[in-house]
Amino acid sequence: MLIDRLSKYNVILASSSPRRKQLLQELGINFIVKTMQVDESYPVGYPVEKVAQYLSEIKAAAFHSRDLDRNTLLITADTIVALGNTILGKPKSIDDAKAILNKLSGCRHEVITGVTFRTITRRHSFSVSTEVFFRNLSSDEINYYVDNFKPLDKAGAYGIQEWIGHVAIDKIEGSYFNVMGLPTHRLYDELMYFTDDSNNKDRSLILDI
Repeated sequence: MLIDRLSKYNVILASSSPRRKQLLQELGINFIVKTMQVDESYPVGYPVEKVAQYLSEIKAAAFHSRDLDRNTLLITADTIVALGNTILGKPKSIDDAKAILNKLSGCRHEVITGVTFRTITRRHSFSVSTEVFFRNLSSDEINYYVDNFKPLDKAGAYGIQEWIGHVAIDKIEGSYFNVMGLPTHRLYDELMYFTDDSNNKDRSLILDI
């Protein structure tokens, strides 16, 4: 059981997202939340499909070795919404949120979450993609969602678990929880592998620290 394997670690979730906190709790994992300020920019022309994992690695690297002890297991994550080759980040204003949802209306988009595990000596990263199909949304529907919920803290200006997820999403292909912010099934499997000492040398980057 993963819970048994993690009992020897002090697990840190380096995310202020209430959705990620909820999902990790529902996996039965004991953890604390601790975040570092990071510059969440990425190189110009960087492949869209690799951005989320790149940002999760940046967040993990923000923790210096002195911030971790021998028993610390750090989990970082980043989620992006991509419409074609355009990344739709968190909206800067209510009007921006409405503009983003107008772009998503009637379209297929991709939600990609990158995850990084880090201990004082090892690091491992992966990403998961989910395709989301929106039906056409009216201006009234977009206005109702933006006015009654909190789209400003969400990539792509929406939360799949909220009202808009119930009425706007025609179908998804892939992990529902990935769209919330953590691909729980894949995260569970990867943590099982990462915490198996016999696999660590094969699966994880050995840090030169």
